[in-house]
Amino acid sequence: MPTRPAARVALRPPTAADAPAFLAAVKASRRLHGQWVQAPSTPAQFRAYLKRYAGRGSAATHAGLLAVRKDDGALVGVFNFSNIVRGPFRNAYLGYYAFAPQAGQGYMTEAFALALDLAYAKLGLHRVEANVQPTNRRSIALVARVGFAREGYSRRYIKIAGRWRDHVRFAMLAEDWRAIKRKRKGVRR
Repeated sequence: MPTRPAARVALRPPTAADAPAFLAAVKASRRLHGQWVQAPSTPAQFRAYLKRYAGRGSAATHAGLLAVRKDDGALVGVFNFSNIVRGPFRNAYLGYYAFAPQAGQGYMTEAFALALDLAYAKLGLHRVEANVQPTNRRSIALVARVGFAREGYSRRYIKIAGRWRDHVRFAMLAEDWRAIKRKRKGVRR
């Protein structure tokens, strides 16, 4: 029976030392990100990103994670949990994007699983929502591959690159993720 391949990626919080590599990755990924993402692209924007998403502690309302390739530390992508609400709701929104040239190699699928493990175990969330522009086929395929359920369509939902953009709404519950993981463990590769 073949074993599963070792994980190729890891997640970690962003730090100030990541600024040069992060900004270079954003610059190299402009075409990939297109109208879908406005990643921090200047040192000042990166510092603002850190201030918002590198928060620590159980009261943090935002948590950012960098996906990095294990073999060389190259930045693969970003996962940002925002508007984290605790109490009976235990919900967050998840934004994510890949970096060129690593896009399309399965790294984000692997990293997404790690991000969901963190969301449900460490952050204690019950629900994670991801909103994707309907023309972003690769991103829709990613959330579907990971196991998110489509819940609806939000017209003119978020202003990106100066325009209000429609989004398809997806969500996953903690129990959905546990069931997916159990099913995957039962599948032998």
